[in-house]
Amino acid sequence: MTASGAERHVPVLLEEAVAALAPQAGGVYLDATFGAGGYTRALLAHADTRVLALDRDPTAIRNGYALVEAAGGRLTLVEARFSELAQVAERMGLAPLDGVVADIGVSSMQFDEAARGFSFRNDGPLDMRMEGRGVSAADIIAEAEEEALADILYHYGEERASRRIARAIVKAREQGRIETTRALAQIIERAAPGKPGDIHPATKSFQALRIAVNDELGELVAALAGAERVLKPGGRLAVVTFHSLEDRIVKQFLAERSGRGETRSRLLPGEPVPPPRTFTNEGRQPVTPSQREIATNPRARSAKLRFATRSEAPARAIDETLARLARLPERVKGRR
Repeated sequence: MTASGAERHVPVLLEEAVAALAPQAGGVYLDATFGAGGYTRALLAHADTRVLALDRDPTAIRNGYALVEAAGGRLTLVEARFSELAQVAERMGLAPLDGVVADIGVSSMQFDEAARGFSFRNDGPLDMRMEGRGVSAADIIAEAEEEALADILYHYGEERASRRIARAIVKAREQGRIETTRALAQIIERAAPGKPGDIHPATKSFQALRIAVNDELGELVAALAGAERVLKPGGRLAVVTFHSLEDRIVKQFLAERSGRGETRSRLLPGEPVPPPRTFTNEGRQPVTPSQREIATNPRARSAKLRFATRSEAPARAIDETLARLARLPERVKGRR
């Protein structure tokens, strides 16, 4: 880990997430989103713990080599998506696990690197690929039909002006491929100018494109299922999210898996018995950052932590209602 990388990224809800995991001496934990290593360092600070850390960003992996060496064999760092956490843990012979933690979203380091194209604050290539391969944001902007582009902006960015912005993008690309973050931000700003004091008009559209490029919501659903599969009974899951789309998925997953709202003792005749609960929830949730943390780290202001404890019940397949939250809705002809 380079010092500069650690300084640029401040882990959000670090103390609260680690407290939710309740690390035990000798426990084995998985940091599904290594980033700058903040959660991993906190877990390694507990005696005799072992950590398996994942990141799909090759730069994060390279920057983490120094921490691997400093950990003296207690840290294994793997380049992998967090949707693959169960397969990696099993392949490494580290499952079942005592805890899994994930900080969903883009790190400050990625936002600060103009060449990655995640932010419009500094001009750079319109990329947004966490792994540096596959379809880029520029490809989507260049190739998506207007209706499909509007759907991406509306459903992944919750952008109310999605159709107007999509129309403006399609018109602008007739003059040539839109290749830079600044060029796209300017098109959006002209199509849907913001009011003084509001967030930049391009903020939601950039979020939407990033989610689409990296399949972030599909990755999250798969990661939750993977954590359920590899956590031992009594193992803890802690997930920090940064916007409502992610939080909705985590909230629904834990509610469904913990049987929240079920009345098992009052089933109607013929009503099927609900499946065994795979998680139990404790405490008031979600946990949100203190005003003090927000003051020192503005990125924390939208963060939410949800956590749960694994039961002895066998893991289950992902429910279609949850999987649907990660996908664009099917288009009905003539309607959105």
